[in-house]
Amino acid sequence: MINRKLFINNEWRDAAGGKTLNVVNPATEEIIATVASAEQADVDAAVAAARAAFTGPWAKLSARERGRLVWKLGERLLEKADEIAALETQHNGKPIFESRHIEIPAAAECFQYYAGWADKIQGETIPVKGNYLTYTLREPIGVVAAIVPWNFPLLLTAWKVAPALAAGNTVVIKPASQTPLTALALADLALEVGLPPGVLNVITGPGSKVGQMIVEHPGIDKIAFTGDTSTGKQIMRGSAETLKHITLELGGKSPNIVLADADLEAAVRGATTGIFYGKGEVCAAGSRLLVDTSIKDAFLEKLAERTKKMVPGDPMNPKTRLGAIASKGQLERVLRYVDIAKQEGADLIAGGSRADIGTGKGYFMQPTVFANVTPQMTIAREEIFGPVLAAIDFADVEEAIARANDSIYGLAAAVWTRDIKKAHYVASRLQAGTVWINTYNIYDTAAPFGGYKQSGFGREMSMHALEHYTQVKSVWVDLNM
Repeated sequence: MINRKLFINNEWRDAAGGKTLNVVNPATEEIIATVASAEQADVDAAVAAARAAFTGPWAKLSARERGRLVWKLGERLLEKADEIAALETQHNGKPIFESRHIEIPAAAECFQYYAGWADKIQGETIPVKGNYLTYTLREPIGVVAAIVPWNFPLLLTAWKVAPALAAGNTVVIKPASQTPLTALALADLALEVGLPPGVLNVITGPGSKVGQMIVEHPGIDKIAFTGDTSTGKQIMRGSAETLKHITLELGGKSPNIVLADADLEAAVRGATTGIFYGKGEVCAAGSRLLVDTSIKDAFLEKLAERTKKMVPGDPMNPKTRLGAIASKGQLERVLRYVDIAKQEGADLIAGGSRADIGTGKGYFMQPTVFANVTPQMTIAREEIFGPVLAAIDFADVEEAIARANDSIYGLAAAVWTRDIKKAHYVASRLQAGTVWINTYNIYDTAAPFGGYKQSGFGREMSMHALEHYTQVKSVWVDLNM
């Protein structure tokens, strides 16, 4: 049994009220850890520590030295990848293959990418009218709260913490209560690499309680949040009184468009990757499959055949590619949507039920595909956040674009076609922050990621993320003699 405390000012502390939370392994339904459940006093202490570090030791380091420490975080993360990947899988249910070979290396890469930016964040001189020297300084914002969901616990932490630290901010991390173990492991690494006290703090506890404390805290200057759209709206409302800087990466109902001239075998692979990677618990999951009517039957036959071969398994088995749904509540949510789809007349062509891997335990779900879904159906409009695909047909390119954009969300999209002109045309018309052409679910730290519409605002990764962790100051010098 793992027992973890709060990490504040480079110290491990019990919660002020002495309360704890249980962490459950979704593949076994067993309690694998207890973590401290923070109170207001703990949030206050973490923010105070972060503020003291921001104005003190962290501010006194050169940008290059700051970058060196951020680089070492990534380096140490790679050195401990086996151990941390196991934690990620145990508290989230994702396959160890994904944790060890994709997500932990990507998190390490994120720290090392932003380490290189630390001494390259600079201002500019401006040729203004009059005899003045006018220049800008790009300065850190201050204390940043990183509120992270349960689907990619460490990777999405890295997306926020790495640019924040590289830019000179200090951070309070609030991981999801279901998956706090890898954020706490990152705190261990912060100690090992020598981050000054208060630069990185981790407070655990229920999001509804501790998250609200963070949102309302006057000592926090910025919130970087990934999660569902309804919570993002609550954060905006709660932050209004203190006018915090906010970036929001929210929900999605991303369209994956297959045109008649597409490479069907590649598109079938892309459709399954788009919805079943990460068990479908992915903000950018290609959960709406839009298929040209002329190829619909052939395409869906191939897709159903491929889907039926995908079998959930023990997440700790290196050969497993479909793990456990992250929690009992999330599995129940997914199954409710399956029932709604059946009631509304969608045709189930693969999956549709809870899965048993032979242990009688665990929150496993069969990969599921519905055909003949209409754009008005619930599963075509609402984010399910599970391995459920809604297939919708279209008559021509313009109808495909219209149906793709007919959503409150705009996080990602894809188009499959052999016609390069058509591909660029569709990409230009899609209302989404990321558009993939003849591929899906490809990311790189150097490329920005974020949403249109109710999928949020701001960008994570790339140089553009740094804009959200800095503020610009203009300086005027009178040179008149």
